[in-house]
Amino acid sequence: MTHLVNQYAIINGNRIAHGVHGEGEPVVLIHGTPSSSYIWRNVLPTLVDAGYKVHVFDLLGYGLSERPRDPATDTSVTGQVPILEGLLDIWGIDSLHVVAHDIGGGVAQRFGIFSPERVSTLTMIDVVSYDSWPSKRTHEQMQAGLEKLIKAPDAEHREHFREWLYSTVQNKDRLAETSMETYLDFICGPVGQGSFFQHQVMHYDPKHTDEVAPRYAELGERPVQLIWGADDAWQVVAWAHKLNEAIPGSELHVLEDCGHFAMEDQPEKISDLLADFLKRNS
Repeated sequence: MTHLVNQYAIINGNRIAHGVHGEGEPVVLIHGTPSSSYIWRNVLPTLVDAGYKVHVFDLLGYGLSERPRDPATDTSVTGQVPILEGLLDIWGIDSLHVVAHDIGGGVAQRFGIFSPERVSTLTMIDVVSYDSWPSKRTHEQMQAGLEKLIKAPDAEHREHFREWLYSTVQNKDRLAETSMETYLDFICGPVGQGSFFQHQVMHYDPKHTDEVAPRYAELGERPVQLIWGADDAWQVVAWAHKLNEAIPGSELHVLEDCGHFAMEDQPEKISDLLADFLKRNS
């Protein structure tokens, strides 16, 4: 296993894992939950080969970034925006192409609306929006109370979320053979299990996107591309059409035989769509 993040920076007192690959116009990839920058491993090489300088990072509380012990540390969608801004300062980036997945899309939406002059293009892949999240299944678990899951033995916790992660893809065999254990390692064990609930699940709150949803049309002031899995069980494709209608001029590509973790199911197709979109709008 080779992670894409190989450097560390201190942002607002927290250690953030990040990596920079290639040369050219800057592209920043923002992952979602319950993943990490590792989800971009099959997309990044195409962008580097196409002549872009690709920046990746693990959100605060995720992946190889710090898991703050202080419960007051904000690792919500809103709290991740200053992390992105701090990294842009370190990277020396004024304007960038943004590519975001899942709750990373919420981060990108807030950044794009509050700092529109910095966004050259925006690509959103199976992202949260409006009150589309948490998913129906996750919402039901949260409503029933998370205490049992929080206190579950490690093996039980790991198997529960293995089955949960399988629901993100169509090609379950490939996920099992490639990245399943990596994703699970980050959210299981003595650190991962507690951190997962503290830094991810407790912040599954649509207020972070609902607040900016009335301003989605403003995102259309720059080129916007939407990519969606036709079989996404977490963010059903109806949300893609709603976003497409809300953002003037946005492109929508719906990929067949593709689930919520689209970069696991269709990395080649997504890589091609990204390379083409960036070439047309650079």
